[in-house]
Amino acid sequence: MSITDQNGPVLYFDGVCNLCNRTVQWIIKQDKKKIFRFAPLQSAGGVALVQLRGENNANSVLLVVDGRIYSKSSAALQVAKQLGGIYSLFYVFIIIPVFLRDAVYNFIARNRYKWFGQQASCMIPTPELRARFVD
Repeated sequence: MSITDQNGPVLYFDGVCNLCNRTVQWIIKQDKKKIFRFAPLQSAGGVALVQLRGENNANSVLLVVDGRIYSKSSAALQVAKQLGGIYSLFYVFIIIPVFLRDAVYNFIARNRYKWFGQQASCMIPTPELRARFVD
């Protein structure tokens, strides 16, 4: 699997997490330029990316931009930056040390199923959104 993103940034997310799915749907609505593509971490590409990073599980959102892999809070802030407009103002939080940002991220990640629930399988994009999803 190549981590190149020739067609724009790719956001890998937990496809069975309700919070993650809602967040992806929100990003799709805000992404007027349609720069982002998406894939569940449970997809072949997502599994390969997690293994490439040497992780045992996929407990983090991963964003591939220009061949670079961002995870956790850094990925979320990069999404805000890439969306532009008012959302890019959130990128100012990059000045907070990563260990503090990721501590908040990890707390939410550990509790996301309990707070927001999960689905039995990954979401299936609508036919009009299918082109924005990769494997």
